[in-house]
Amino acid sequence: MLCIRRTALLIHSLSFGAVACTSKGPENLDTTAFRVALLTPGPISDQAWNSSAYEGLMRIRDSLGAEVSHIQTKTPAEFDENFRQYGAKNYSLVVGHGFEFQDAAQRVAPEYPRTVYATTGGTGVGPNIAPMSFAFEEPSYLAGIAAASVSRTGILGVIGGTELPPVRTSFAAFAAGARSVRPTVTILSAYIGNWDDAGAGKEQALAQLARGADVIFQNADAAGLGVFQAVREATGAWIIGANADQNGVAPAVTLGSVVIDLPHAFLLLAREVKEKTFTPRVILFDSATDVVRWTPNPALAVIPPAITTRIDSVRARMVAHEFEPVPVSP
Repeated sequence: MLCIRRTALLIHSLSFGAVACTSKGPENLDTTAFRVALLTPGPISDQAWNSSAYEGLMRIRDSLGAEVSHIQTKTPAEFDENFRQYGAKNYSLVVGHGFEFQDAAQRVAPEYPRTVYATTGGTGVGPNIAPMSFAFEEPSYLAGIAAASVSRTGILGVIGGTELPPVRTSFAAFAAGARSVRPTVTILSAYIGNWDDAGAGKEQALAQLARGADVIFQNADAAGLGVFQAVREATGAWIIGANADQNGVAPAVTLGSVVIDLPHAFLLLAREVKEKTFTPRVILFDSATDVVRWTPNPALAVIPPAITTRIDSVRARMVAHEFEPVPVSP
C-alpha cells in the first residue's frame, strides 16, 4: 500500500506539471527534450495492468532522465484527444496502454511524425507506430497446469474485465494448460463488463465459487480486486493474479501470478526512441525475453513438485520456441 500511496503522490505532482506545460505556446516548446507520456484506461491503483504500466513510466524517468506525464482516459473519445495533445507538445514517445488504443494511434500518428506512438496490444504498424505484443498465453498455459493440479473439484473459473481478444486468448490457453494434465476439468467463464467495478468482480467470483470453482484466474484490473476479496473470504479456494505480480495482494490464497514485466518492456522501447534506433514493427515480448512469465507464490507450497518440474520443462520449450500453446475454448 505504501507503493500505491507513493504513486498517487507522484501523479499529483505530475498533473501540476502537465498543467504548467499547457501554458506554453508552440513556439516555446523545447524540441530537444526527451518526453514520454502514458495513457491508461483505468486507475494506476489497480495493483495490476495500469499500476505496472505506471511503474514502467517511472522507470523511464529514472533510467533515461525523461520528462514524463500520465493521463487516465475515461472514454474512447479521449484517446484521440490526448494523443493529439502530446503530439502537439512534441513528446518523443506516447504509450496508449491497451489493445483498445490502436485505432486512435492509426488516426493521430500521421499528424505528428516526430512522435512515436506505441500501444500495448494490436497489430497496426506505421512509420511512427509500434504495437507491443505480449505472449500472455504462454504463462497463462502454465498457470492452467498449476490450477488443475491443486483443484479438488475439477472446476476452474476465469473472470475478465471485458472480452478483449488478448484476454480471450489467455483464458483459452489457461484452459488448454489445465486440460493437458486433467482432461475432464470444467472451466467457468465470465466477463464483468468493465475494469473498475470491484463490487461486480466480487459478485462474479461468488457466483463461480457457488458453482464449485476452487481456483479462479482473474484478469480484470481494479475490478479484479473484488475477485481477490471473494476468494479471500471463501474456504478452500485459490486465485491467480494477472499482469503484475499480485502474489502479495492476498498471499494466503494466491496460487501465483501471470506476469507481464511492463517496466522492462517500456524501458527497452523508450531506449530505442531516445537513441534514435527505433524501427516501426510489432514488438513481440514472449517467454524468451522473460517479459512474460508464470510466477508462483513463494509463500505457498501447494503445487506438487512433479507439476513444478513439468511447468519448468514446458517453459524451457517455450523459451526455445519449441512449444506454442494451442488455445481451446474455455
